[in-house]
Amino acid sequence: MIDKLRSIAIFSTVVHQGTFRGAALHLGLAPSRVSAVVSDLERDLGVTLLYRSTRQLSLTQEGRILHAKAQEMLAAAETGLDAINPLSTEPSGALRVSAPAFVTQTALIDDMAAFAKTYPKVALELYFTDQQHDLIKDRFDVAIRAGWLSDSEHLTRKIGDADRLLVASPDYAASKPAPTHPSDLESWDWVRFAVRPDQTELTGEDGTVVSVTGQSHVTVSSADALYEFSARGLGVTAIPEHLACRGFERGDLVHVLPDWSLKALGIFAVWPDQSRRENLTMLFVRFLAEQGACTDQLGKSS
Repeated sequence: MIDKLRSIAIFSTVVHQGTFRGAALHLGLAPSRVSAVVSDLERDLGVTLLYRSTRQLSLTQEGRILHAKAQEMLAAAETGLDAINPLSTEPSGALRVSAPAFVTQTALIDDMAAFAKTYPKVALELYFTDQQHDLIKDRFDVAIRAGWLSDSEHLTRKIGDADRLLVASPDYAASKPAPTHPSDLESWDWVRFAVRPDQTELTGEDGTVVSVTGQSHVTVSSADALYEFSARGLGVTAIPEHLACRGFERGDLVHVLPDWSLKALGIFAVWPDQSRRENLTMLFVRFLAEQGACTDQLGKSS
């Protein structure tokens, strides 16, 4: 049974890494040895677990079932190891984190660096991208997400807010009658963010909320791209405050309707209910949430 459990763990690593070579590098074994272990496991079980081609591996139905159970087995093993080696001594292990690209220009990056310095035995893999990853499929332990979360199967904790401002290039703003009310922006071109609603809500000083749709022929998938296309005169857009301030300082952008405010983006940590590295994940999330800069200054670069 011990040998079979080891073979199942190696099989699960092959699935995670996507290739026998990747699994071999991860495990410190020869690729031929890893391939042989999986083949022996398939022969012992009497089923095919993986479809093999020159370009990729894919799971059979039996492989999907075994992999799901293998994940539970490995998670239980890690939980047991954590229980007898409490993180309060000296946390160690690997943690894969996904975060929006704009985070690199905020105080949150300082908090991540502080975590890495505080816990030098934790190997952080940080992926900064505006593409939203599937935590389970892409093997992330925790994701930092900006926006307003709907109901999720995952666990979440709010770690801060990021203010946004409405901006446009000086030339584009000058080409339009000066707006005095959000409804004036219905005739303006908008640079849209792909993962946000087409409607933009603005709140006046008296609490009045107005929704604007406007018109758009440019949609992008990153906050930096919102900045760049707006700065090039493609229209008005809503961007994080730290990007807007950069544009004001450079003369690339002007503040549109400064007496009206946009709803701040909530910044959340999101992680699976059955995290592979539950204690490390919670340690990381708690560390970020407890940083004062994360809560109060997230939208400002440090």
